[in-house]
Amino acid sequence: MAVFSVNSAQPRSSDQELVARALADKQQFAAIVQRYEEALLRYIVRQGCRDNGMAQDVLQEVFIKTYLHLNDYDSSLPFSSWIYRIAHNETITHFRKEKNRPLVLEIAADDEFFGKIVGDLGFSRQETGQYHDSDIQAALQRLEPRYRDIIVLKFFEEKSYEEISDILQMPQGTVATLINRAKKKIKSCLEKS
Repeated sequence: MAVFSVNSAQPRSSDQELVARALADKQQFAAIVQRYEEALLRYIVRQGCRDNGMAQDVLQEVFIKTYLHLNDYDSSLPFSSWIYRIAHNETITHFRKEKNRPLVLEIAADDEFFGKIVGDLGFSRQETGQYHDSDIQAALQRLEPRYRDIIVLKFFEEKSYEEISDILQMPQGTVATLINRAKKKIKSCLEKS
């Protein structure tokens, strides 16, 4: 359930154009919702918000905060990183309130991405074939939240280092370090299983 709805389909505009239109006419905010609703909901779920109603509530909060703070957006930076940062922060806030951070990823929904992770761990072709999605899922579950967050953004949301840096508000060097550490931890877990 989105906060806003779109009455008619619009040609593909840049994010900056959508923001400019929404700032000029608040009714145009619906185009931003339409563009990001599916991707942000998927991201919220991948962050661990498995209950559909709760995920929708978090998504609604993301769009409310985006709407309220649209004037604060710096158009020299990517809008997608800005709105993902809001989604990330809202999801973390939700978990703090609930005092619970459940399982991050489900095999059924994310099976194509598990292979990307194993492929990036430096295993030989033969070694890569011995690991199943359930093994990778178990290794991801063992990661600390900060490592899971960065793996979700890199491999499941397919964000660049620069985008991850913007979303998590940390230097790109730190992003690279955390990704490498997370991959080493995943590889270690897989080799022990």
